[in-house]
Amino acid sequence: MSHPRLVSNRLFSSLMCCAIAMGLAGPGMAWAQTAPVVAGLPDFTGIVQKNAPAVVHVEAKYSARRPSGPNGMQIQGMDPGQAELFRRFFGMPMMPSPEDQARTSLGSGFIISSDGYIITNNHVVDGADSVTVRLQDRRTLTAKVVGTDSTYDIALLKVNAGTPLPAVSVGDSQLLKPGQWVLAIGSPFGFDYTVTQGIVSAVGRNLGNRDQPATSFIQTDVPINRGNSGGPLFNLQGQVVGVNSQIYSSTGGYQGVAFSIPIDLAMNVVEQLKTKGYVTRGELGVLIKPVDDDVVRALKLDRAQGAIIVNVSPNSAAQKAGLQSGDIILAYNGRTIDQGADLPPLVSMTKPGTTVPVQILRDGKDKTISVTIGTMPRDQNSVAGVGATASSKGADALGLTVQGLDAATRSQLGLQAGEGVAVANVNGSVAAQAGLQSGDVILMVNQKKVGSVDAFRAATAGVKPGDTVLLLVRRGDDSNFIALTVPESNKDG
Repeated sequence: MSHPRLVSNRLFSSLMCCAIAMGLAGPGMAWAQTAPVVAGLPDFTGIVQKNAPAVVHVEAKYSARRPSGPNGMQIQGMDPGQAELFRRFFGMPMMPSPEDQARTSLGSGFIISSDGYIITNNHVVDGADSVTVRLQDRRTLTAKVVGTDSTYDIALLKVNAGTPLPAVSVGDSQLLKPGQWVLAIGSPFGFDYTVTQGIVSAVGRNLGNRDQPATSFIQTDVPINRGNSGGPLFNLQGQVVGVNSQIYSSTGGYQGVAFSIPIDLAMNVVEQLKTKGYVTRGELGVLIKPVDDDVVRALKLDRAQGAIIVNVSPNSAAQKAGLQSGDIILAYNGRTIDQGADLPPLVSMTKPGTTVPVQILRDGKDKTISVTIGTMPRDQNSVAGVGATASSKGADALGLTVQGLDAATRSQLGLQAGEGVAVANVNGSVAAQAGLQSGDVILMVNQKKVGSVDAFRAATAGVKPGDTVLLLVRRGDDSNFIALTVPESNKDG
């Protein structure tokens, strides 16, 4: 049976033909049959043909975690007592949750140099045991994770193809304007080399503290879905202007709003990862809030613009320059601050040690103060590298990341000052198989006390394949020694 809409269209066509044959169709109806294709719309075929060979499909594999619930199984959403009752009632263990099984993360990426450097998102490869990329010619290559930055959600991969690879042309994301056409190539849902297009909906979009406060995103209406992450966003000149990263959705699928990381920011991260293995960011040292209507009325301002300083950190760049609580920052290094969210990305992208002009409003008068930008502390959730694998050296070979403990947390745990570091994430098979969990506190490494991330890094600096590391781990009120043995050979891939 034909589809009703198809029948309707066929009936309409038949009636039109009859009307034209009988001379009944007026000028408007005749135009409907012969209307030309709308002129001026872009043709993306050239961009796709030129750049698709430089786009890759990224596959990250994760080993299973060691089960830790009743009968060796974790039970999602139940406390241990509930889980035990469930086990007794059914007389068998629960099936492991998807998080406890080996899994694969799919994403996209793009080659930025012929010698095999590739950009993708950090969340695509974060903590993976192995990473591979598939080229358009169907070759599959093992990728090394050169470095990642979780704050900007950028990862740099490297492959060795034996021959020069096609690379994209990098554009200038600062030239983007709302309304411009853009194009994405990626692997949504695993469908390689899917091409979607749209326009730039907004630039300089900040998603707030809940998501990457230091990133000023490009917002588009380009259809982006799972698997597009890490893929390129092109302008009409065939240049990459962004790295597709996130969607705003209540369903998990595309709903018309997508966000891309500006390529200028991504390339800044790449150069730092290449040269020193980590990313430094500028820090002003102020706590700010938006200038809202209440502030406008209280200070008799013309409009709600800028970021008002709530607090200035001691010994910070802001304090040394003379910035004060109550100052309203109107411009930073020549860039107008329309809203509070505009400031963090600009400061973060400033190279530490750079002196910049900061325009403020104080006591109703404009004033410009020169500030020498400080250095934001490095990501405390990262230890000596990324993508823990069995062949890695140092702390990342153990398959975990740690973070420092503040005084309040130590007090709650009954620890002394300078005692212990917390497990922030278990991202590799070695730590997972030993049963370590996020929130565990490591007190000693090979019988040496550790009380900071630096101390932990130093204590594990010499770890290599075949070594066994003895950790004193505290979980709740109990402490126990756990031995982690790094495999002799790399089993990745």
